[in-house]
Amino acid sequence: MLYNYDDSSEESIFNYAKELENKTFRDIKNEYDSQYKVNQETVPYTLNEKAKGQLGGFLEQFYFGYKPNSDQMADFDKVGIELKQTPLNLLKNGKYAAGERLSITNISYKEPVNDFFYESHLYNKIKKILLVQYLRDKTIERLDYVIKFVTLFTPSNHDLKIIIDDYNTINNKIKAGLAHEISEGDTFYLGACTKGSNAINSIKPQFYGDNIPARKRNFCLKNSYMNYVLNNYVLNNKESEESIIKNLDLTEDTPFDDAVIEKINQYKGMTDIDIALKLGKDYKENKAFWYSLSLGMLGIKSNRALEFVKSNVIVKTVRVESDGNINEHISLKQFKFSDFIKEEWEESKLYNYFIESRFLFVIFKNIDGKYHLDRTFFWNMPYDDLNNIAYSGWKNIQDTVKNGVVFKVGEKVGNSLPKSKDNPIIHIRPHSKKSAYKLNSGFVKGDLRDANQLPNGEWMTTQSFWINSKYMKKIINQ
Repeated sequence: MLYNYDDSSEESIFNYAKELENKTFRDIKNEYDSQYKVNQETVPYTLNEKAKGQLGGFLEQFYFGYKPNSDQMADFDKVGIELKQTPLNLLKNGKYAAGERLSITNISYKEPVNDFFYESHLYNKIKKILLVQYLRDKTIERLDYVIKFVTLFTPSNHDLKIIIDDYNTINNKIKAGLAHEISEGDTFYLGACTKGSNAINSIKPQFYGDNIPARKRNFCLKNSYMNYVLNNYVLNNKESEESIIKNLDLTEDTPFDDAVIEKINQYKGMTDIDIALKLGKDYKENKAFWYSLSLGMLGIKSNRALEFVKSNVIVKTVRVESDGNINEHISLKQFKFSDFIKEEWEESKLYNYFIESRFLFVIFKNIDGKYHLDRTFFWNMPYDDLNNIAYSGWKNIQDTVKNGVVFKVGEKVGNSLPKSKDNPIIHIRPHSKKSAYKLNSGFVKGDLRDANQLPNGEWMTTQSFWINSKYMKKIINQ
């Protein structure tokens, strides 16, 4: 029976919520209609495909029996429980993955920020979350999505330490009048995600500084963090990540990122060979070794650091030559042209890679033929670089693919795709070591398993985005 729970009892709320598992949203609506139908006619209900939070309001109204609201208190305020729904994706390997970041509550530009985390409405909404996760399947109507898991989740004390650091980072940027420059990459677990589109009604003047208009944002738990919650708290698929935070000299007043940098800086000035000896590692000149060397300085013996997995921190070890140059571009994941041409910028894989990722750069500099640890820093792509310069490069490449790539067959196969000189930040180039083509002219080369089909039916070597080496040099020297 609907609404058969005691809102002053955590156990009663949770047990009632668990009955949602394996039901569809349509099942809930049908049950509501059968119990509360008016004049023997059901009340029609449709879901807006673009309204991400509408399923949460659906549960509040039809299953828990209270009106959706924007109250800053927790949904079940008598016991401090906040109701949150979020999608899951089913991967090709049969495993589940978090579908998106979890939006928590809005960030107000109308008033001063609250510097005290434990007095904030954010804390009221994350200290105890009733997490309802449903399986997203875009081939069916949203009402037919199946609710898979219901979990009562509370962040650990270690997680709260980093979440508080993130909260302070976001607030400090807002207080500096820089809300228009906020990026999710500024932080680890807690992000400030955009709310609404680029339309004028999603932009508001800031309270601080010169009142520069900024996009509306919500506090959110990042997608990488929600993936960790799914695997470790919901599915109990605990993996063997090692915790960095346990190896740090961390006080309440020391931000996590500062402690990480301080830990690595203990090796500053040492050669890579000496660091390897000190860590008990065999010296190998390959990317896997350099990655393990960077984690080893943090006390991690494996290749998975817990806090980096949760926050999607990408460790990049960069070797700078004696002349100050970097000899290689940095590659990202390969993509399919058929998917790429359909993307909108803020839904694109490239945009979300940069907006959700934070990089830890470990820089070694060549001095007299030996690589010495020079510096370490966290970095994420600045807002303007991403949304102006990188976007321009991305759009230019997408337009070229849509309009048709022109090939010139000679000793090598040339093409009209934009090159690294055409954009200061990004370009695309082959991802596969072997080239492959099947052109409408009849030219065929290589194995098409190393190729990707273009919109006009031609095939060319699989491509991926790359970060330009000159841009990397600029980052390292800034």
